[in-house]
Amino acid sequence: MGIKDLLRFMKPYVETAHIKKYAGKRVGIDAYSWLHKGAYSCSMELCLNSEGDKKLQYLNYFMHRINMLRHYKITPVVVFDGGNLPCKSATEDERHKRRKTNRDQAMLKLKEGNVAGAVELFQRAVSVTPSMAHHLIQILKSENIEFVVAPYEADAQLAYLSNLKEEKNGIVAVISEDSDLLAYGCPAVFFKMDANGNGQEVVLDHVFSCDTRVPSFRHFNKDLFTGMCVLAGCDFLPSVPGIGITRAYNLVSKYRNLDRVLSMLKFEKGDQMPEDYTKSFREAVAVFYHARIYDVSLKRIKHLKPIPEELLQFLDEELDFLGPEILPSLAMSIAQGNIDPCTMEAFDVFSSKVNHVSTANIKKISGPFSRQEAFTQASKDSSVFAISSSKSRKETAVVETTQASGAEQTQSPFMDESECLEEAVALQNIICPSISTRKMVAEEKKSHRKEVLKVPDNNPFRKRKVEEFEPDEMDSVTELVSELTDVESLEVICTIPESQQSVESKPVKRIELKRVTKEKKVKRSNSQSSENKKNTILNFFSRV
Repeated sequence: MGIKDLLRFMKPYVETAHIKKYAGKRVGIDAYSWLHKGAYSCSMELCLNSEGDKKLQYLNYFMHRINMLRHYKITPVVVFDGGNLPCKSATEDERHKRRKTNRDQAMLKLKEGNVAGAVELFQRAVSVTPSMAHHLIQILKSENIEFVVAPYEADAQLAYLSNLKEEKNGIVAVISEDSDLLAYGCPAVFFKMDANGNGQEVVLDHVFSCDTRVPSFRHFNKDLFTGMCVLAGCDFLPSVPGIGITRAYNLVSKYRNLDRVLSMLKFEKGDQMPEDYTKSFREAVAVFYHARIYDVSLKRIKHLKPIPEELLQFLDEELDFLGPEILPSLAMSIAQGNIDPCTMEAFDVFSSKVNHVSTANIKKISGPFSRQEAFTQASKDSSVFAISSSKSRKETAVVETTQASGAEQTQSPFMDESECLEEAVALQNIICPSISTRKMVAEEKKSHRKEVLKVPDNNPFRKRKVEEFEPDEMDSVTELVSELTDVESLEVICTIPESQQSVESKPVKRIELKRVTKEKKVKRSNSQSSENKKNTILNFFSRV
């Protein structure tokens, strides 16, 4: 991944640093680099698609580092990879074959009983999928973490954000394991960050300004540096046989012109150099300069840098190697994480919400860098489940595709997903009514109680006796108290499921005792009044 041996070659410019140096700043994160590292701890479970929470350990890994950045007052900006570039298809196919081979070997080791050997091979076979990224996006949304899904390469999106000013929501550095970011021209890249925030940093301005270190890039600029990286071999173009990072540096440093370097390569290598290498080289360099990125402010796709007219003529205006163009509505849905950037199909928003509440959201709050209010946030997510679902439903955009003939518009498949989500939320409200609904019921019972009560006398200081209340009125009062107690108990149950029995038992027993005592008093008063009436009648007849 990245430029082969680039970091080793630039070791004199790699500086040890701590991430807290960027306190109060915005820092970009290559999401898939952390997801890959987090997947190593649960690689076997992911490859076997086993059930259980062990499979979600990569989420804990990711959120631990997010919480660490927030602990040091750093604003994280997470960027996810999007669709695959056509010019990167050969690299992706090779990686897929390598992962498949490692998975087959891991299954053999597992059948032999060699679990340790199988785990090592599973770590080489595991891959990060868009569904894994989508699961993480749901957590980032609940934590109000800024994120964006790039239309294609996350490195290009990070390079675009790095070139923006801070007041325009730009970033000052990028955390990644991919050396491609240096070829894209990111000013500062933070590599190999550990769980405590220590890592290694490369600052391009230091590379171009320093003349005391070897190799020296004093006479390089960003164009020559990117050309050197492409010559050494990258994801978009393999190198010519015999050309590595050292040889590429020597050629660029000697001629200081990429066209002359290509001419010398053709003269030296002869048949070893592919016939279309010059065109492929120009296309690979164009990816680093003019990749398609998502402009958050304009909400549409554009190029990292404008394509000059000379390059367009050289490429015959064929830009398919940068990826096909994407409609603004579809690009916005991809950027918001609502649809799969590879298949263009909608994610199951409702099921992802359920998984988020039941598993990952509780586990991520553990660790030394967790916020104190993380438990409160988890409680909110579990108690307002229907509200959070409707919010994500509002954020889901409608994707319309228009054909070139232009008459007919067809609706995206995730529009049906939104309708299904509305029905699911409605069903959820039927099963578990919202608190506002219960309050309405309580108010209706309260109004009913006022109608049943007798009209009081003109004396405001007279205390009403228990006998003046209707029997139905006592039942309605008791039912109202129990109803309100049930609502309060339900709110506590949604927040902390473990305390269900203890919360329900005490208030209900107290209400039952009050009700019994009140009923006993009513019966006792009724019996006393009846005895008094009988005594007065007997006294009257005895006198007669």
